[in-house]
Order: sequence, then C-alpha cells, then structure tokens
Amino acid sequence: MSEEKKTLNFLEQIIEDDLANGMPKNKLRFRFPPEPNGYLHIGHTKAIGISFGLGEKYNAPVNLRFDDTNPAKEEQEYVDAIKRDIAWLGYTWANELYSSDYFQQLYDWAILLIKDGKAYVDSQSSEAMAQQKGTPTQPGVDGPYRNRSVAENLNLFERMKAGEFDEGSHILRAKIDMQHTNMLMRDPIMYRILKKHHHRTGNNWCIYPMYDWTHGESDYIEQISHSLCSLEFKPHRELYNWFKHQVYNYSKNQYPLLPKQREFARLNLSFTIMSKRKLLQLIEEGIVNGWDDPRMPTISGLRRRGYTPSAIKKFVETVGVAKRDNVIDVSLLEFCIREDLNKTAPRVMAVLNPVKLVITNYPEDKEEWLKAENNPEDNNAGARKVPFSRELFIEKEDFKEEAGSKFFRLKLGGEVRLKNAYIIKAESLVKDIDGNVNEIHCTYNEDTSKKVKGTLHWVSIKHAIKAEVREYDRLFINEAPDSHQDKSFMDFINPNSLKTIEAFVEPSLKQAKMGNRFQFQRLGYFNVDSDSTSNQLVFNKTVGLRDSWAKQKPKQNTNEKPSKTLQNNNRPAIELIKSYGKKYDRLPEDKQAKAKTEIQELAKQVTYNDIEPLFNTSVKKSGTRIVTMITLGVLLQNGLEKNDVINAFITKALEDKNALLVTEAKAI
Repeated sequence: MSEEKKTLNFLEQIIEDDLANGMPKNKLRFRFPPEPNGYLHIGHTKAIGISFGLGEKYNAPVNLRFDDTNPAKEEQEYVDAIKRDIAWLGYTWANELYSSDYFQQLYDWAILLIKDGKAYVDSQSSEAMAQQKGTPTQPGVDGPYRNRSVAENLNLFERMKAGEFDEGSHILRAKIDMQHTNMLMRDPIMYRILKKHHHRTGNNWCIYPMYDWTHGESDYIEQISHSLCSLEFKPHRELYNWFKHQVYNYSKNQYPLLPKQREFARLNLSFTIMSKRKLLQLIEEGIVNGWDDPRMPTISGLRRRGYTPSAIKKFVETVGVAKRDNVIDVSLLEFCIREDLNKTAPRVMAVLNPVKLVITNYPEDKEEWLKAENNPEDNNAGARKVPFSRELFIEKEDFKEEAGSKFFRLKLGGEVRLKNAYIIKAESLVKDIDGNVNEIHCTYNEDTSKKVKGTLHWVSIKHAIKAEVREYDRLFINEAPDSHQDKSFMDFINPNSLKTIEAFVEPSLKQAKMGNRFQFQRLGYFNVDSDSTSNQLVFNKTVGLRDSWAKQKPKQNTNEKPSKTLQNNNRPAIELIKSYGKKYDRLPEDKQAKAKTEIQELAKQVTYNDIEPLFNTSVKKSGTRIVTMITLGVLLQNGLEKNDVINAFITKALEDKNALLVTEAKAI
C-alpha cells in the first residue's frame, strides 16, 4: 500500500484522503465541462485525461457537460466536434449535460438571492463599474444602485427576463464586498442581457448567467464530488465556494453534497497557441484552412495530421499532473507520436523529390516482385511484394556527382544498396543544357551479400502511383509566439508551414484509406488525408523520423576537458559507441564491463545532438539503446540538463523487458 501511495499524484491523494475521512466511494463523480465556443486543443487533453482517468481509476461516472452560457460565441458545430474528439480519444461519458439545462433553476436561485438581499440590479455603464471596482491594491467603492430595495431589484430583474431592456442597460450582481482583497469577490456579475439565439434554448431566454455563477452551481446540481480545473481558476475558488454555500442553504435537502474545487497546472506547449480566440483568428484571416487544419493544435487537427489517441495519452501521462504551470517542449509530443508509429505504422516506399535512375544492365522488359518487410517492430505485420524494374525513381538528395567520404548515399562511381533489392553502382549521367542531372545510369549486382554503407529507397517508375503530399511543419517559428508585448503572435507565422508536392509511391498504397498511417522509409510518418479520392491520394506528413528543428538544446558543461580519444581510423566517437551497440548485450560479463568503461570514455567526446537521434532506436536493437543510456548517463554527470525528451526516453527504458537497459536507466 505504501508503494502505491508513492505513485499517487496530488489530485489522487486528495481523493484518497476524502475516502479515508468517510466519503463513500459511490459518491465520487467527476465532469469535463468544455465551453462550446471552439474546437478542443492539445491543452484540453490534460483536463480530459485527468477527469476521465480518475473516473476509470475509481470506477466513478464522468459527465460531459457543456457550459453553454454565451450564445454569441457558441455553436452546435462545436458541440458535435467536442463529442467526436473525446470519443476518438477513447473516453466514454456517463451523461451528456448542458448548463442550459439548469437555466430555470439558476434563475430561481437568483430570485432567492435578491430576496435575501444578496443580489441586486446595477444600471451603470461598464466603464463606471470598472472604475468603482478598484485595483488589486486599491479597494473598490459601492455603486449608486447597490442599495436598491428588494422590490425594485425583483421588478427590474423580472423585466430583464421579459426582454423589456436593451443589452447593456442592466446587469444582476451578487452583493458580496466591494472592498474585498480578491477582486473577483467585488460584487461579481451574475446575469447580463443578451438578445441572441441560443443553440439549444432558442429564444426562450434573453438574459444569460455568467460563467462563475453557472459553473459551480451546475457542479452542485450534478453532485460532482471533485470539480477539477486548471490553475487560472484558483482565484475563482473563493467565489465558487461563496455561491455554492448560498444555494446549499436553499436546496441542501435535494442536493446534499457540496463539490470541492481543486486546481492543476494547465498544459502549455512551446511553438503553440492555445487561445481559442487566437486560433479562430488564424482561421478567419486564412492562415489555416479551418479548425481541423493539420497545422492546428486542435485534437481534430492532430487527428487529421496522423496523430493517434495512444500517442496523445502517452504525452499527457509523461507530462504528469503538477501544481505549477510550465511550458512543455513540443518535441516531447513529436517524440511520443514517433514512438507510437514506429511500432504500428507499415513501412512503404515513396519518393518526394524524384530523379530518374536507369539500370543499364537490367533487361528492359523484365520486372520482379520483391519481398519487403512491413514493420520490423511488429512480428505479426508480415510482408508485401514491391515491383522492381529497369527504371526507378530515387530522391534527388540521395545522389551527388562528387561527394566526400562521409556521404553514404549514391555518387558517381560509388555503390549503394537499394532497399529490399540489389546493389547498384553509378556509372554515368544524362544532363540537360543547364547541367542538371536528368538521369543516373547505373549497373546492378545480384550479389546482395556485399557490404556497402548506404541504403536508398526507390519506386519503380512504371508501377509508381502519383500522390499529393502535404509536408507540414510547425505553424510558428517562435517558441512563445504570444508572449511578446511589442509584437503580435501573427508576426511569428512560419511561411513554410505547408509545402505541397507531387510524389510517387509504391503501388501497395493504391487501396490506402483515409486515416491509414505509414512510414515512408527514410522520410518520416504520413497518413491519408480526408481530401483523398479514388483517383488522387493525398498524404499528410505527421512527423519526421528525427527532430529537424534547430531548437534550443539542454545546456552542457563545456568546461569539461575531453580525454584522449579512443578512436579507430579517426572515426567519430558516436560512431564507435554505436558499433558497441551491435554486440553489447551479447558480450560475456567481463568483456561487457570493459566495453562499458570504453563507452563511458568515448561519451566524454559526444554531445546531446549526437545522441538524441538514438532515442528513437528500434526496440529490437536493445544493444544500441543500452549504450545510448550509458552515454546519456555520462553527459548528465558532466552537466547536461534533463529535458522532456530525455525523461521520456528514460521512462520508456524503465518499462523495457531488457534487464541491462532497465539497470542503466535506473542508474541515472
């Protein structure tokens, strides 16, 4: 039991304490209460995961309640999108409810507050009320209408409901304390006049309750045991409690349980905008194509881009539940989807920037169907056949007429292996009048046992299928685009966030369906977009195989003097470490100890940039993952600071079946 308690987050501990102090377990009830004024985004996934996760942990119901109190901004489209997104994440709600269900009850309670002298109608302008409210350091002052009689307040409020007054002419305020240190307690607004059509109640109401008045009372009506919300609502807790105690006096026989509000840190993400208002601005100004644009941080956008529910849940789990706000590096989210798709996405070949390659000694009329593994991470994924012929497409970037010794792709006179096929040697070129390479002429060798350093992907030209590929990148070029006082977040729009190209893919993709996800070998992860048709495949780039952004790396201690190198033939230290990874977990114990010492010495010569790509190493390559962990341990000892990606790599290692890897992970 003590071991389990150590793993509880602070919200779970609160619940455990309440249960220990006598709360019946069958009284636990949670809710997720979105406002239907926009699509849910990645920030909401934390709140969703917390409430529904607690529901699953304690076998308690979780309500989905729409706090629909502002008809000027709310639409049925948003309600439908929210339900769709939560269901896609894999959660099931106990009841679908709306704050508008409680409009009459809220109105009746407001009447009782007026009768008890705890609410009044104010007829000042909003500017006058703002002046009277004071500042955080200066108390407010009573307004001229604060002491209206109960009869006058009732009369005005009923006429407000009847539609006799214009918008802005009157409001209903709670009568608390205009000198209160918490400005939210200085006679907060309860109702305003809004002559707008409501998506559920139509034109039945022309006064609408404010969020603070509605939210807590809706929790109370639903008998929510723990009202969990993000930290920006912490100052509201005092008002939440004041309102709930007032209505408890009126309805305690009907609703005996008082909800408890508790706050957790919201999810903030680098290079990302979370404000619904600003996200809507991106849509209205044509920067993106709707709420589900794959560049948007909305759940709908992430789904369309190719993210999976399991990757998003893993991300939220890794971030954890905290009491203080912080900004999570978006690279952690990208790391989670890479990890997930690496296990599940079939491997296929596609060429995005083609150049023609002709195998001159391969018969013109010959074609072969070669066996290709679908996913080396999945033993049950099987294999497929890919066609091979004399003329192929390869990536332009995979060929150089002349190149140095560190270019391990194709160069004139050099050899490479074609993935799942033969070894080829570049013999000659065909160029246009400007000197651009139009064709690479090669010869092939059927002896595939020969060792060559480079392996290229390819597609057979006569079998290839044309496809539109949308290469998405981050929407903003600044880590915190909405934190600059002298600039708008719109100033940091990435002009290269979308690149549309014509690509060629292998024929196995002809039957690919919307939402199918693939790894385009050596390129990244892609999925079939909803714009695809039977005549035109459209793929979205989900994420690259590695983080290509020159983001700020963890600080490393540069004062550490490098030791003498253990390099062989001037090979970089990271390459020598990787070579140890091919055999490390198969070495006898004495040789393993010696190898570890040598790896630790080599690790003093590598940087974080060198090892971060190895965090995505295949699960099957346990040796490489072990030597990566050993190397990381040295870097951390020498001053490297942990970041979210490092923590995720360590967490994953601790869950691995390989005992050596787990031991090294525990050591750091």
